[in-house]
Amino acid sequence: MRAGVIGLGDMGSGLAGNLIKAGFEVTGFDLSEKRMTAFAEIGGRPADTAAAVGANADAVFVMVMNGDQAKAVILGDGLAATMPSGSFVILSATIKACEARDIGEGLKGTGIELIDSPVSGGFPGAQSGTLTMMAAGSDEALAACRPLMQAVSKTIHRVGSEPGMGQTMKACLQTLIGSIFTATFEASALAAKAGIDGQSLYDVFSTSGAGCGVANTALENIIDRNFAGTGSHIATMYKDLTIALDLARDLGVPLFTAATAMQLFQAGKTKYPDGDNWVVTQVIEDIVGAGLAR
Repeated sequence: MRAGVIGLGDMGSGLAGNLIKAGFEVTGFDLSEKRMTAFAEIGGRPADTAAAVGANADAVFVMVMNGDQAKAVILGDGLAATMPSGSFVILSATIKACEARDIGEGLKGTGIELIDSPVSGGFPGAQSGTLTMMAAGSDEALAACRPLMQAVSKTIHRVGSEPGMGQTMKACLQTLIGSIFTATFEASALAAKAGIDGQSLYDVFSTSGAGCGVANTALENIIDRNFAGTGSHIATMYKDLTIALDLARDLGVPLFTAATAMQLFQAGKTKYPDGDNWVVTQVIEDIVGAGLAR
């Protein structure tokens, strides 16, 4: 199959790179000339528009930032205008479930099948090809696209058959991840104020029952004072938490911990808009007057 990738940022560049490594012909598009140049340098085929990607691909990964962008590149004059019947759109971006359903409705009658499959694993997972995919689509679509999906992921979970089911699963996951992040940020500030050194805290946390990839990664970046350029920009998690809270509001589900996490991310995003997730820790450190270092 010929593959396409729309959105060649931290996540999309990883998708494209691993598809190319797996031997697929990959056409891509991004608004950034710098990203397009980097894509061409690894063997990708740059396209002038999102629609042009569709004209040269049997399946296209869409890894943009939000639902409006996803609709713009898929519907209307986007992929829907150029992809033939029997082709596939793999919606790997994280957007609202209702927006994924709208895209599914918009593709009806085109012969283009939508696989709603947001991912988890962040920048490291995208670059290493070890993402977890939460895929919702027909048996036929998932079977046809499995070689492409396996090239970019370690684990593929079938979470449903209809658009929106993948996004709903991702929203539930992000409530947990966001809450683990902020609990780690608070614990590190408490340790710093109490005079505990960062390496000792990491050694204990990472070998305890609380140790996990999410907490360990956060704590490593905190004690190494890596608050920007790690591939985990704060705007992404902030967006994901707002999606989860919007879903919870619509369903009447109280999310006490996730709501607090979102407010902490709001503080971090407001004070350090160019930082990564870990800058939330700096907001708390600024309040208590102590920071944690290795």
